[in-house]
Amino acid sequence: MGARHGLRVDAVLIQAVIAGALSFAHLHDLAAAAGQDGWKAWAYPVSVDLLLVAAWRRLRSEGPSRLAWCWFLVALFASLGANVATAGFLDLADPPAPLRLGIAGWPALAFLGGTLLAHSSGHAESAPVPPATVADAEDIGPVPVPDAVPAPSPAEEAGTPQALPSPPTPQVPTALVDHARKVADEYRTRTGSPIDTDTLRSRLGVPPHLADAIAARLT
Repeated sequence: MGARHGLRVDAVLIQAVIAGALSFAHLHDLAAAAGQDGWKAWAYPVSVDLLLVAAWRRLRSEGPSRLAWCWFLVALFASLGANVATAGFLDLADPPAPLRLGIAGWPALAFLGGTLLAHSSGHAESAPVPPATVADAEDIGPVPVPDAVPAPSPAEEAGTPQALPSPPTPQVPTALVDHARKVADEYRTRTGSPIDTDTLRSRLGVPPHLADAIAARLT
């Protein structure tokens, strides 16, 4: 079983080496036909393969992204285009002007793609504001919880109607209000509308009555 697995891996590696060598040679021949002679013709396939590998590594390490897929497809198109062009579909003795233009502009395009892949962050896209974390809770301090509702009086037990006392207003720490204001400002910037109480409660992870008190402080 282990011998067959090793044979399969070796066959894949041999196939990869053959495919890479053929693609490398096709890119070199295409660049040479477009007027890039000497070392310049050999630099083109290296540039295409490096951009292809850089985009693929970005996809493997940080997951799918528009940037990595864009440059992966650009490099793949350049490699496949060279394979097709050198298969007799174009007269390499007299290559068309668009091909010469593309070969001449490739270094700048490859430099741009490599720079973006190397120096752009994969988490640049905006994401919803996360709920308050444990670290935030430690900075804010304990959240006060209102006292329990007192037991009914004898008059209430006897059925005598009495005015119900209004529930006590919870005390909201200033740090929690400041954090809630940052969450509300971020929500307004991202959506263009003020944050509602339910969304504020879910973002802060607080009880409904405390979310109402915080929302009243934000108005």
